[in-house]
Amino acid sequence: MSINDYEFFNGVVLNKLIRKGKPVKIDIFPSSSNNAFTINDKIGLYIKYSKKLVSPWRFGFQREHQDEFKIMSDLCKMSFLILVCNKDGIVCINNKTLKTILDDKYEDVEWISASRLKRESYAIKGSDGKLKFKINLNDFPKHIIREL
Repeated sequence: MSINDYEFFNGVVLNKLIRKGKPVKIDIFPSSSNNAFTINDKIGLYIKYSKKLVSPWRFGFQREHQDEFKIMSDLCKMSFLILVCNKDGIVCINNKTLKTILDDKYEDVEWISASRLKRESYAIKGSDGKLKFKINLNDFPKHIIREL
């Protein structure tokens, strides 16, 4: 039986999360996506991945994905969008920060782009804006663990 891409990239995220010392209970978030999870019944994770080898990495968001993330954010204490940039690293964006780059006016398809130069942090922009700060490689899973 072959391994699906989403299983591989979700596994990377979940493996890094469980190896940070705090006990975590991982459940599948009830949605149509294979990439939505809850941690300890209170933190939502929505994982997107790019198989592109080099920067910039682009992530598409259909209206359905944004609707699912909104529902997750409404039901959970905090939700995080996790962007896996192939083997380069993982970007962690909380639901409040996400509104800066993808607002509440959902188009049929929107996007987020993560880019970084060697030994630098990730610059993030999306269909509706750009973050004024960069996201450090160490933000994942540190920001999630802090919320547990």
